[in-house]
Amino acid sequence: MKVVVVGFTHAGIAAVEQVLTTYPEAEITVYERQAKISYLSCATYLHIEGTIPELSDAMYADPADFEKQGVTMALQHDVINIDSNVHTLLVQDLITKQMATTHYDKLIMTTGSITAIPAITGIENPKVLLCKTYDQAHDLCQHTVQQRRIAIIGGSYVGVELAEAYINSGHQVLLLQQTAHLLNKYVEPLIADQVADVLVEKGVQVVTNAQVTAFADTADDQLLVTTKQGDFVVDMAAMSAGMVPQTDLLEGQIAMAANGAILTDDYMQTSDPDILAAGDAAASHFNPTKSNVYAPLASQAVRQGALAGMNVGERRLRSIGTQISTGMMVFGHTVVGTGLTLASAQAAQRHVAHVVYTGAYRPEFMPDAVPVTVELIYDRNNRQVLGAQLMSEHDVSQAANTVSAFMQNGGTIDQLAFLDMLFSPNFNQPFNYLNLAAQLAVKQENGYLRT
Repeated sequence: MKVVVVGFTHAGIAAVEQVLTTYPEAEITVYERQAKISYLSCATYLHIEGTIPELSDAMYADPADFEKQGVTMALQHDVINIDSNVHTLLVQDLITKQMATTHYDKLIMTTGSITAIPAITGIENPKVLLCKTYDQAHDLCQHTVQQRRIAIIGGSYVGVELAEAYINSGHQVLLLQQTAHLLNKYVEPLIADQVADVLVEKGVQVVTNAQVTAFADTADDQLLVTTKQGDFVVDMAAMSAGMVPQTDLLEGQIAMAANGAILTDDYMQTSDPDILAAGDAAASHFNPTKSNVYAPLASQAVRQGALAGMNVGERRLRSIGTQISTGMMVFGHTVVGTGLTLASAQAAQRHVAHVVYTGAYRPEFMPDAVPVTVELIYDRNNRQVLGAQLMSEHDVSQAANTVSAFMQNGGTIDQLAFLDMLFSPNFNQPFNYLNLAAQLAVKQENGYLRT
């Protein structure tokens, strides 16, 4: 079996590792247009603020290790065309410019995503930089050294993390968000406002409802950023807008979502039985709505990639879907979430409600018993938990994983209210903050269902 992997992204790496384990007799060829692989883009902000000394420290895979295991690693090779009818690829060596045609028995598409480039006048200005790939991150960090005032376009996770990094490295920071709240796809407005307050307290200028309409050079060689909230003059801008899948090679040949994400079944198989897809190139099955969504996350990519590699020869293991669990640290505050927000639940036409719990994460007689905010979203018809977000100066990150696992199994507010949790005054209250949030939800619904 000849397996060709297009794109040595996080999903591609996971796929190859699994093919090597599950099908040791397989002939594996990887095509990747970049020279450097396995860069974790979260390292960009960590390098800017000095947490990690080199960007390359965030590369976790070495092509030579795969070559030693018999994988043909064709880096700096661009796949120009795929003909799924005859199972062939046209590939160009980006160094020699030579073209060649190759055949596959099974194809795994892990081409990843690119930064969404909005149609903004002046977006091609060299002072406007991207930060997804290793080369883009390297350019961004190099430009940063000479600049003082930085504009960050986009207030999602990447934008907020960059804002903190630039403050920590002594820069002046302007964070522009198109919508009314930061992190609007991931957390409720209450937590979003708490995040904004933390950023402002640390010196970030946060401007919301600030859609960028143009970039232009000023007479003194600075960058003018025009928005619907006014004009701002900075030294450079970093774009942290959303992602779009790179799937043009298979357009019209397999089923795709409206945004171009490849649709797969639970075994990561596409509408073509000999093509599998994973990672940022593919859609994900979102359990809270039982629908396909686009979730370009590293955690989701490695899971899907591993499944694609495992299932490339035969259907061995199904995907169990995702709750889209995410998290970040911002100036010592943990911000995490899983599942639906209230707005996304309403958009999915669910009959929903939510509660907010705020209280000390552990007994107040303990030192540093800092508060935790919990937003819990649930379905009023069947009482199932649909989502949760938390924020605290205490590390509450694993609470999101707890709720994710709970939602995976269809848990209700009644069950979460009394879910078995350990107690020690070092860690939490006799009733954990997740229990207490669920108890508020039960009270809001006028009591427990009898069992």
